[in-house]
Amino acid sequence: MEQEPYRRLLKHCTIVLAVGAILVTVCFYFIDRPVARRVHEEQTSRIDVLRWITLVPPVVQAWAPAVLAMLIVLRAFRPWSHFARVLLAACVAIVLADQARESLAYLFGRYWPDTWINNNPSLIQNDAYGFHPFHSGSAYMSFPSGHMARTLAAMTVLAVAWPRGRWPAIGISLLMAVSLVGMNYHFVGDCVAGSAVGIVFGLAAARVADVETLAIQRTVG
Repeated sequence: MEQEPYRRLLKHCTIVLAVGAILVTVCFYFIDRPVARRVHEEQTSRIDVLRWITLVPPVVQAWAPAVLAMLIVLRAFRPWSHFARVLLAACVAIVLADQARESLAYLFGRYWPDTWINNNPSLIQNDAYGFHPFHSGSAYMSFPSGHMARTLAAMTVLAVAWPRGRWPAIGISLLMAVSLVGMNYHFVGDCVAGSAVGIVFGLAAARVADVETLAIQRTVG
């Protein structure tokens, strides 16, 4: 049935968001504050490699529109290959996931774990903690993590398209989360929420681009 793949998509996305909501709640009450304070005490933000890792997602997103434009030009001359479809789905997922993250940031309005932007209020600096719905401005943009949304969007597409690459995708995602928490850029809960957003858009983009079917065909062939 034509609708069946999209019903499965809806089911999987609902599960991801539900599990994410539960984990975020647990993190908010029991994990986020002690981890952020421990990270501050250990001064892990001085580890340069953690900061370097966090620079990757914004750069990738910045080039995503150019890649999409090149793919559109390519399609005018020949059908997309499997790799081109995967690249298309990944770029679309990255852009949409980050846009959704911005909307959710305004909806939830969470303070950052530490002070990084324009002397923003934070847990470490001012003992400021919590959500402030419908507040705009850089002080309220911690939740969900845009870095994790972009990373998981791309990694989910890659994992769907190339099942053997799932473990490397998981490894890259965990490395990004460790870097963000280790720099005190985000709470653990922010990373969980960003991951859920990224997975949802990654699954949706992979479904629309049909990269899973193509991956199966390539394996069978």
